[in-house]
Amino acid sequence: MFFHQVTDFDDAYANGPNIARGERWPAQWIEPAEQFRKVLEAQSRAKLDQPYGERPRNRFDLFLPEGRAKGLVVYIHGGFWLRLDKSFWSHLAAGPLAHGHAVAMPSYTLCPDIRISGIVQEIGAAVEKAASLIEGPIRLTGHSAGGHLATRMVTATSPLSEATRTRIANTVSIAGVHDLRPMMRTAMNADLKIDEAEALTESPALLRPLENVRVTCWVGGAERAEFRRQNALLANMWTGLGAVTSCVEEPDRHHFGVIDGLAYPDHALTRTLLTG
Repeated sequence: MFFHQVTDFDDAYANGPNIARGERWPAQWIEPAEQFRKVLEAQSRAKLDQPYGERPRNRFDLFLPEGRAKGLVVYIHGGFWLRLDKSFWSHLAAGPLAHGHAVAMPSYTLCPDIRISGIVQEIGAAVEKAASLIEGPIRLTGHSAGGHLATRMVTATSPLSEATRTRIANTVSIAGVHDLRPMMRTAMNADLKIDEAEALTESPALLRPLENVRVTCWVGGAERAEFRRQNALLANMWTGLGAVTSCVEEPDRHHFGVIDGLAYPDHALTRTLLTG
């Protein structure tokens, strides 16, 4: 008989220290993202720093495909709601763009200057603004904390308008944190300030999905056990609530490398996002 208990939640959610040469990230993303923006700006296919709210970080970058967009992809960045911004991920728009989809990448106010519930509202505003600029179906995706925010948009208490909700064709959470309660046991919570009440109202795994929602929970097979558990948790819970769900563990991918597939048109992650 095998028993398992998490005794160190800080280590359970620590990615860099548990990946060989993990100190390379996030710096490794900076140059490809910068070069990607330069190329699309030169082609007049990048609309940078589009405002969606009043606060300094309420901006998104919008990348446009060649010709008329088939629809909109929104990519929401991670960083445990505490760090990073839209500028690190621009190159990940390449896969969806090659298939004719516009891609919006928002920044948002970071904790402790805001609560996670406030970030949820900001992302809702960002999706609404981007949706007003691009017609067609909407596909949501996000990494880590961004996976939480993407799936939070397709819950019954989503901040999105009914008109925008009906346009959402697919959601892919990449290494998402879908239950916030374990985060209350980490040192990060000194800045996140998650309490029991917020965990219950802002954890997608504890909420009902929108009717007929389609969601894929995607994680690297080499990720920390807690991220693999969080990944399976949402797919399991929402299957029982009528959602169309899929759960994928991509072999040999760690927490940072698992998003790389979005940069390639023919990668399974890109194709999964663009189905439906």
